[in-house]
Amino acid sequence: MTKPTIAARQPAEVTLEAGKTYFWCSCGLSLNQPFCDGAHAGSGFSPVRFTAQNTDTYYLCQCKLTDESPLCDGAHKVFGQTWDGT
Repeated sequence: MTKPTIAARQPAEVTLEAGKTYFWCSCGLSLNQPFCDGAHAGSGFSPVRFTAQNTDTYYLCQCKLTDESPLCDGAHKVFGQTWDGT
């Protein structure tokens, strides 16, 4: 697997707790999006470990193409209506 699977074309809105560590799914295979559930095993991808700085609402990338992982940077907007996920 050389490209991640697109889990969704919009970010996941989640409330995270300050000081808590999370693991963001970078492969797109997790059934617990946007968080890792171990589905990446054997894919060549690894989850991204991060700690929330504040208790707040965050927008986590689900298209897996962000340059700001795990945060959404709007990369999903380039897909248009014909994106086929490849």
